[in-house]
Amino acid sequence: MPRAAQSLAPSVAPSGEASEAGLVARAVAGEAAAFERLMRRHNRLLFRTARSILKDDGEAEDAVQEAYLRAWRALPEFRTESKLSTWLVRIAANEALGRLRRTSSQVAQVIALEAAMSSPEPDTQAAFTDEPDRGPERLLARAQVRALLESRIDLLPEMYRTVFMLRAVEELSVEETAQVLDMPEATVRTRFFRARALLREGLASEMDTALSEVFSFDGARCDRIVAKVLARASAEGLTRDADPA
Repeated sequence: MPRAAQSLAPSVAPSGEASEAGLVARAVAGEAAAFERLMRRHNRLLFRTARSILKDDGEAEDAVQEAYLRAWRALPEFRTESKLSTWLVRIAANEALGRLRRTSSQVAQVIALEAAMSSPEPDTQAAFTDEPDRGPERLLARAQVRALLESRIDLLPEMYRTVFMLRAVEELSVEETAQVLDMPEATVRTRFFRARALLREGLASEMDTALSEVFSFDGARCDRIVAKVLARASAEGLTRDADPA
């Protein structure tokens, strides 16, 4: 199955668990437990979608909650031959985009460049003079990237590692590196090329491993979203359960 298709597929239900179509039908009838199962199957997918748009955990949680409520209200119109995960992601993405537009319209102020540059306000002047890469979060991120690069460089075979260090880090020329290491310039070029290839392969492997862990979705966040949605759904009369579980 292509990776893009896999990313939208909900978790496979354990043997004996109710089918998705059955859960949809029960949720339409107002069964909170059925909709809870649906939420838990799709929570991570919807959160990561909203988080990618809003770039804020709290805002993403709020968007997912609102998206679920919109979906529950519209569930009677959902066609079961369609893919529920795709339908839910579309609702979540639209909700997140709507929030982003509303936030932007509330805070956006168009200021002429000349007026901004001559403004006496310290915050305005800081926007023009502060170094963008010196914030604490950016510095921490750069330190983490540096540590990763250093660890991958250390894993290079010695015959490539020193050439890479002199050429890439110390920025010596091919001729200078050849003189320092007493080897032909062609060997320097070959080893540097191979070192870069090995480093890229190692970093790509690290990236593939880390990608599955980005914007982690732990049990507490999942429980929180589910609880808030069920509480609001009960208040709106979407459920017929006296005590949703």
